[in-house]
Amino acid sequence: MTYSDTHCHLDFDRFDDDRDIVIQRAVEKGLSRMLVPGVDLASSRAAVALAENNAPVYAAVGVHPNYGSSWSDAVYNQLAELADHPKVVAIGEIGLDYYWDETPKPLQWKMLKSQLALAAEMQMPVIIHNREAYEDVAEILLDWQKDLAESQSPLAEKPGVLHSYSGNIIQAEKLLSAGFYLGITGPVTFKNAQELQVVASETPETRLLIETDSPYLTPHPNRGKRNEPAYVVYVAEKIATLRGVSPKAVGEFTSRNAKILFDW
Repeated sequence: MTYSDTHCHLDFDRFDDDRDIVIQRAVEKGLSRMLVPGVDLASSRAAVALAENNAPVYAAVGVHPNYGSSWSDAVYNQLAELADHPKVVAIGEIGLDYYWDETPKPLQWKMLKSQLALAAEMQMPVIIHNREAYEDVAEILLDWQKDLAESQSPLAEKPGVLHSYSGNIIQAEKLLSAGFYLGITGPVTFKNAQELQVVASETPETRLLIETDSPYLTPHPNRGKRNEPAYVVYVAEKIATLRGVSPKAVGEFTSRNAKILFDW
């Protein structure tokens, strides 16, 4: 089987003791691709280094909304340089976070719009973080995608992914119609996640990706433990059950979607 974990923070210190083993375990479980997104400049550099040294690993570069204190024009310029690396396939993890509110909202908006502009310039899809900010995220993304379409940018057809999607199917429809993908993570395996299970059931298979968000959001039956890319198989198995197909089929169509989006 082939699986792709399109969001795992393998650079985080929780993997310092066994990172190579974790990557190997994922490969043994059938993963052919793992995407490590940056959350600030340092982690973006670390993601690129991991990708350089591990064939199945790819990187995204960006500044997460909770890391706004690190934002500057110099950081933007260095992200642009990193984005030129052949194993960088996306701009992210970027977006809005109104839950933690670590960064003032005006700065979050500035960071997001600046990095969307970088993605348009580099012709790279975006990896979008959204926590309790759906309306604003959707407004910004839909305006950006409309501009891409009006400029006849090929990116308009596959602008990015809503990482660890947590909204409902009605909210998803606007973004799906604009070409965005939905990333499904471990919570889809939880008993009380009926709304997310509807999303995983009803989203067109051509727009679904599977993710772990390692080391967070560990799926059942390992909930409470550190998450890792190998556990993306549990996400695929739950989606397979919900859609009445085989885990192999889910692995194949989500890996195909990842290849289309990230061009790897």
